[in-house]
Order: sequence, then structure tokens, then C-alpha cells
Amino acid sequence: MPSPADASQNGNARHLETAPAPSLFEIEDDLARLLERPRQVNIERKRSFDERSFSEMSMTHSPPRQAYKNSENSSRVFDNMVGVYSPGRWSGIHTPRSTFGFEPHPIIGEAWEALRRSIVNFREQPVGTIAAIDNSAEELNYDQVFVRDFVPSALAFLMNGEPEIVKNFLLKTLRLQSREKKIDQFKLGDGVMPASFKVLHDPVRNYETITADFGESAIGRVAPVDSGFWWIILLRAYTKSTGDTSLAEMPECQRGIRLILEMCLSEGFDTFPTLLCADGCSMIDRRMGVYGYPIEIQALFFMALRCALLLLKPDEEGRQCSDAIIKRLHALSFHMRSYFWLDIKQLNDIYRYKTEEYSHTAVNKFNVMPDSLPEWVFDFMPSRGGYFIGNVSPAHMDFRWFCLGNCIAILSSLSTPEQASAIMDLLESRWQELVGEMPLKICYPAMEGHEWRIVTGCDPKNTSWSYHNGGTWPVLLWLLTAAAIKTGRPQIARRAIELAESRLLKDSWPEYYDGKLGRFIGKQARKFQTWSIAGYLVARMMLEDPSHLGMIALEEDKQMKPTMKRSASWTC
Repeated sequence: MPSPADASQNGNARHLETAPAPSLFEIEDDLARLLERPRQVNIERKRSFDERSFSEMSMTHSPPRQAYKNSENSSRVFDNMVGVYSPGRWSGIHTPRSTFGFEPHPIIGEAWEALRRSIVNFREQPVGTIAAIDNSAEELNYDQVFVRDFVPSALAFLMNGEPEIVKNFLLKTLRLQSREKKIDQFKLGDGVMPASFKVLHDPVRNYETITADFGESAIGRVAPVDSGFWWIILLRAYTKSTGDTSLAEMPECQRGIRLILEMCLSEGFDTFPTLLCADGCSMIDRRMGVYGYPIEIQALFFMALRCALLLLKPDEEGRQCSDAIIKRLHALSFHMRSYFWLDIKQLNDIYRYKTEEYSHTAVNKFNVMPDSLPEWVFDFMPSRGGYFIGNVSPAHMDFRWFCLGNCIAILSSLSTPEQASAIMDLLESRWQELVGEMPLKICYPAMEGHEWRIVTGCDPKNTSWSYHNGGTWPVLLWLLTAAAIKTGRPQIARRAIELAESRLLKDSWPEYYDGKLGRFIGKQARKFQTWSIAGYLVARMMLEDPSHLGMIALEEDKQMKPTMKRSASWTC
């Protein structure tokens, strides 16, 4: 039964939950001038919020570490950028020429109109955006508000100076978190956030209710592990963008953060600091062989921990949670940087691994069989570059490249500056494979033949080079753009955005594209997919005004020492 608080006499319902390209140096000069402009905000307040890095908060918990020198000029630019309050401004048809010399593209106005058509209201207040305006297939759930799908929409509204819908969404999903969650006779953890919600309108009684899906209606009946992480990341983005700390400081929000993290930080049988997950618990929500310790979840987990550390109040409960976060962050960063990282040197080391090593000095700690190395990875790995592989668990490494996990690793500073640079090196070297004619591959390569049959269970939607199996997803454009700007390579973002602009509007904003190069609209892709629209707008606005990056990226913690030896790809 819906709670009385979720019913109204009047409302709607959803399920809970061009100019020539400037050089890099010209952009950095423009950025420096932008950062010198006075803004009508309390700069000190915002900086004090964002500069509470977890190493500073852990000074009393661990011995000081010697900060290592950052060799990347782009990191210095980003350090200046993240402390800046970034008020929204219009980026539509009537947007004046931007500071960085970009002319508004004709499709921007069309994109904003489409995004606004997707807005869902409850009690005459905007609370989110539906997954796709094209929701003609009634048996599917594209008419719902998904937590992960709303993130790019929320960022677009924040960057455009419209925070109300984001605040309403955060509060409404927080309210849904407090509901009892059961699948069959099994009760889920109190901290679980919904995958999606839907606003239902009863015309007879003239009131609205909100129903939520915590996984009990999802394909495969899997709870969304990523929803809680995205909620914390979005709360920090809202706080950063608006300068309003009162929302995050509400007792309900503080409790919501703690409930999410208590499920992840509890001690059990785990021997690794990473999170053990089922297939289908994140953006890849179908059987795709990502069970275990998928890079997407680990990167989001790391980022959510860092954001939570900035959001938690220094009261007794907040301090206890912060202490646990700090310990986990150090262990998690060591584990990911040491065991998930792959470059040409590490690949050669794995190729030469000995097996059946039993001791604390074992080199092949996970007993990975060298013969399990796929043939494609030797050709895919450039001499300069690297990436975080998809999964690491006992006797198993998933060498596939996953876009979201690697981009979030850069934005959260899970990657070292050298690793972040290597990820972008690989992307440039393998542009044809990872970008092709439309950005951006969700993973690479696709599974085919016998492997596809065994791993996906002959899933007809995840055939080779389609959907989650090597499909191309335009929503990932905003993550690529943010990572490119953070690493000082805006030209990569510009190139990808121009590719997207050549087709997205003409193709009616598809959910995904098929084929090795992303040439064909996906065989089951929805049209007017909301996060394809919002992802493009966010990418465009960040490229026009890189100070927007501060709301979604975290600066490197200078006292987190790199744990890996420098490899050839880091020094080229």
C-alpha cells in the first residue's frame, strides 16, 4: 500500500525510486582567465567543503604519507577548477558565444525540448525524467524514472541553473529507501535504493502514488547495487553546484548515506576490499559475465566513498562511518591499482606467470592461468597505454575494456595521474575500436559464437556488437568528455562530440547503436532515450565551460601514494 505521504489529490506518478578548435594551451589560458572572474557566491564556503579530502581527515588515523609529484599539467588546471562554484547558465539556442570560442550547435535547442518533455511530476513538482519518451512497448519499463538514468539529466539541469528537480529527486528516492523491500519472502537491506520508480495517477479518486522497483520486477530479479552509489554522487554534485549544504546535512540524508555504506563496509567472509556482486546489478543489467568484482561497481564504490566523506557531518555517527570509509579507501585504492591495472608490461608479466604458488610471496596471487589470456588482448594493448580490466577474482581475470568503470576511475581519482593518462592514450590508440563512427563502446570486445552462448545464455538482445555486448551507447559521451577534460585532453571530447552531433538528432536520439563501428541504430533501441539526450547536453556544457567538471570529478588526493611500479606506458 502506498504511504499517505506519497498520495496527493493532484499530480502525476512514477516508479520509485563552428568555430575552429582551440589548442589545449588556448583552453588552459581561457580557463585560467575564467577562474579569475569574480562570482556572486560564497567561494570560501564551497572550497572548504570540497577540500576536505579523506587524507586530511585521516591524519589522526594513519601515519602521514609523502605526497608524490604530479607530472601532469592538466592536474594543476583541474586542482584550480574543482574549487570553483559553478552556477548554472543557459546552454540552449540563445546561449551567447562561450568563453572558449564554441558556437552553439543547432541541435542543442532540440535536445533541451526533448529533455523537458521527459520530465515527470508528482504533486505538481518535478521529480525526475522517464527513461525514454518512446515507451510504446508497454511490457517494458521505459516509462519509469531510473536512478542511474536520471544522473545525466540531473547534471544537465544543475549546469543550467535548475536545481529544483534534482533536490526533489534526491528527497523522493530517499523516502523510498525507507520502505520495506522484499523479493518473495526475503527482505533486502535497509540501505538499498530503488532501481526505478513510477508515478501512478488514479483518475477516479484523483490522487497520485509512487511505486518503486528494488529489483523484484527487474529482468533476473537483481537488486541495483549502483543506485545507492549514484545517489551519493549526485547529492555531492547538487551540493557542489548550488553551495547549499542544508540538504546533505538533513538527518534523513545523513542516515541515508550511512545505510548505503553500512551494507558495503560490513565485515564478513571477504578477503578483498572490493564488492562481490551478481550479474546484472548495474548499467549492464543482463547476464554478461560481469559477476564477481566488476570494475564499474568498484569504481562507483570508490567514488561514493570519497563523496560520502565530504558529505558526512562530524558528529559521533558520522565520525564512526568516516573512520570505516578511510580504512576501506586505502585498501581499495591499493587493490585496484595493483591488481586491476593492465598495460604492456603487466600483460607480459601475466603471460609469464607460474601457477600453483603457495606462499605470501606468490607473484600470481590469484592463480590465473596464462593460457586463459585471450588472443585479442595482445593486439589490443598498445605499447603506450593501459586500462583497468573488467574483473579480478580467484583464477579469473576478465580482460574486457569497460568504458564506464575506466571513466569513473579517472573522475574519482581511483586511477593515479599516470594511469589516467594511460587510459586516454589507449583510447586514442584504439579510437576505431572503441569509438568508431559513434561514441562510445560500453565494452570491448564483443563475445561471439560459443562464448556468447555460454556466458549470456544465448541472450537474443545481447548478440555480438549489440546492446551490452559491444554495443555503442551515446550516453557515455558525458563520461568520456569529463575524463578528457580532467586529463587535459579536451580535443578528444570535441572529436567525439562532433561525431555524435552528426547523427543523434537525425536518428531521433537512440538508446544504443549496433555494429563494430556503431553504424546502425540498435535493433531494439528506444528512440528519444532520455539519457542519450542528457548525456550529449552535459558533454556540450562541460566542453563550453570546463568549470562544470568540478561537480562530478574529485581531485587527486596528494597523500595517496601510488602503489605500483612505473611501467613503460607511464613514462612514454
